[in-house]
Parts: sequence; structure tokens; C-alpha cells
Amino acid sequence: MYQYFSYKAMDPDGQIVKGNLGANNIYDLEKRLARMGLDIISYRPKKPPKYLFKQIYRRDLINFCFQMETLLRAGIPLLNGLTDLRDSHPQSGFREILSTLIENISGGARFFESLAEYPNVFDPIFVNLIRVGEESGQLDVVFKHLIENLKWQDEIIAKTKKLLIYPAILLITIIGLLFFLMIYLVPQLVTFINEINAELPLQTRLLIYISEIFQQYWYLILIVPLLVIVLFKITIKFSIRFCYQIDHLKLRIFGGILQKIILARFATFFALLYSSGIPILESLELCKKISGNLVIENALEDVKTNISEGMNIYESFKSTQLFPPLILSMLKVGETTGELDTAFLNVSYFYNRDITESIDKLQSLIEPVMTVVLGLLLAWVILSILGPIYDTISINSK
Repeated sequence: MYQYFSYKAMDPDGQIVKGNLGANNIYDLEKRLARMGLDIISYRPKKPPKYLFKQIYRRDLINFCFQMETLLRAGIPLLNGLTDLRDSHPQSGFREILSTLIENISGGARFFESLAEYPNVFDPIFVNLIRVGEESGQLDVVFKHLIENLKWQDEIIAKTKKLLIYPAILLITIIGLLFFLMIYLVPQLVTFINEINAELPLQTRLLIYISEIFQQYWYLILIVPLLVIVLFKITIKFSIRFCYQIDHLKLRIFGGILQKIILARFATFFALLYSSGIPILESLELCKKISGNLVIENALEDVKTNISEGMNIYESFKSTQLFPPLILSMLKVGETTGELDTAFLNVSYFYNRDITESIDKLQSLIEPVMTVVLGLLLAWVILSILGPIYDTISINSK
């Protein structure tokens, strides 16, 4: 694990140079500065820069990969490319990361090693693909694949957000309206209903009872859900078994689209890793960590174990019961022909198409369902209030 140092050094022309550099220890710092043509004068340990903990958006990574792929394809050396990219980048956390990458590489670190120092920005799959590209001399090709993959992730996230935004807004509206009705409107109407001395129907008595609960315990109605959410997150963080049960429940409730998204992501990354020359078992280990679901992660671990014990790929995936027969047929053909990466890309395409169709269908269903819920809530309140009034008017008219 690197330490961070603030240093003062002298260049070959006798000029004083100041900067920051990561190194394993002071001896490593001296070697790195020597490779940069600098003689160390003084140094002091430094806390990791705050920008390490700032959020780096996916668009920053896409732009980084696009510009690096363009520069490397044009034949510009890696260090020069990073320097040009840093100089053209506006002041931000990502620019500071680029500066540190340049200093580390100038000091003798390899590109993928420097990236690995920022796990919150460059995940293990990103770093391993860069490692393979660096070793094979095909960094521009790797960056091109990364661009396509990051764009795919961005598109899926955008579609998911689009799916959730409308229901979230409508749900907040319903909750706000419910509080307004139960705390303000219903009590005023109840006073009027009591004055007519009519016999109240069941739905009206139920409405009044719920309104009284809201008036007396409104703070608990607001606080308890928040406490439940906090407790839920704490339990998930410290209990693997509970987390496993929740992930299992997610697959049962949202199994169709959620499983497709996870498996599409797995298939895409696996194809990318395998086609880059990373062995099957190592590719499975890396992909297992990005599933985001313990049930599927355990299933992929079983696949890895079965393959390591000699079972073929098709039978290993079939035993998990995660993939439908059509997908398994693609894998079987890919294994037979030796084009497993192509087979997984076909799997990814198949799931991506299904995900798009599923999201569109859910989008068209959620809006009317939420509208109906809002309408039913208003209809219940109106009928509960106006029902007794109408009955009294009918009796008096007779």
C-alpha cells in the first residue's frame, strides 16, 4: 500500500522542484525520484489527498478512456498522452488523479499499478484489463472495449433511473396528500359530519380512526420508517446471512429484470476479460465480484469450482439453473468452436434486448397503476365523507 509524501528535490539544472508522490517507503521514494532525474532534498509524509474520496462520475471515465484510446492509437506514448490529457482537463479531482498517475509512472510504477491505487475510481476489472493491454502492447484496443462497456453501463443506469423517477415522484405525492387529508382536511369534515347526527358507515369510521392515528402519532409515522431503513442497512452491512436472504428475496420479487441486468453485466465483462487473454477461472473470479448479488455470486463460485474440478463450461453453467436453455445452447456452441467470448457477447446482446423491452413494459405499466392508486385513495376519502351527507339529505327529503 502506497504512502503519500510531499517532497522537495533538485533537477539536473539545479532548480528546486516540489511535488507529491506515492511510494512504498522512503527508499522507494528516492528511487522513483532518481528515475525522474531528481535528487531528494527533504520529504514529509502526507495524508492521502481528499480528492480520493470525491465522487468520480462515469462520464469522466468514458471521456478518459476515449481520449486515451485516441492518443494511443495516434502513436503518442502513454506518459505523453496522460500529460496532454491532464493539461487539457479542467481543475477537478480527476485532474489530480491524472497528476498522481503521471508522477507514479515517471517514478517507475506501471500504469495498471498506479490505477490500482484508486479502487474507488478504477475497479479490479478495469485495472486487470489495463494490465493485459499493457503487457500485450494493445492498450488502445483495451480502451476501446472499455469505452463500449462504460457506455453500455451508463445507458442501463439511465433507463433504470427513468423507470424509477416517475413512481418515486408519484409516491411522494401520495404520501404528502395522505398526510394533508388525514391531519388537516378529514378532521374539519368530521366536525361537520358529527353535527348531522347520522349513522356512520364502516368506511367512514375507518377513515376517522386512521385520521386520529395520524394526528396523534404523526411523528412516529415519519420516524419509524427512517429507523427501519437505518437498521436494515446496518444489518445488511454486518450480517452476510441476512444480506443473502435479502438478495434472494430481490430475485424472487424482481427476478426477471434484475437477474437479466446482472447476467448481462456478467456476460459482457466475462467476454471482455476472456477475449483479452485472461484465463477463465481468473475472469470468473473478477466477474463474480461485480454481480452485486450474493445468490448469483455463490452460483458463479460454484461454476468456478466445477470448472476447476474438470467439468466443462456448458455443464457448469447449466448446474446453476441461472441461464435459460437458449443461452446455454449459445455457451455450448461457443465452447465447442473455441469462441467462448463471442458466445458470451451473444448472451449479453440477448439479455440487453430483453432488458430494454422489460423496462419499456414496466414503464408503461407503472404509470397507470400509480395513477389508479392515487385515484382510489381520493375516491375512498370522498365517498367516506360524502356518503353520510348524501344519506342524511336523502332521508330528510323523504
